[in-house]
Amino acid sequence: MANRWLSVEDIAEYLGVSKDTIYAWISRRGMPAHRIGRLWKFKTDEIDIWVRSGGAADSSSSAQEPG
Repeated sequence: MANRWLSVEDIAEYLGVSKDTIYAWISRRGMPAHRIGRLWKFKTDEIDIWVRSGGAADSSSSAQEPG
């Protein structure tokens, strides 16, 4: 069970971010996610590769600082 499918809640906890951030990353940054019915599911190996390649990197400081 080393690489089971994770839910949005699970992957948010794994990465230490909110569920809203996960949904934003799916739609805006191409986070690897698989839609199964109404649910999003994730594989940690795919997420790890995506993070290492810079997928989760903050591309603009405006996301952190009000403008």
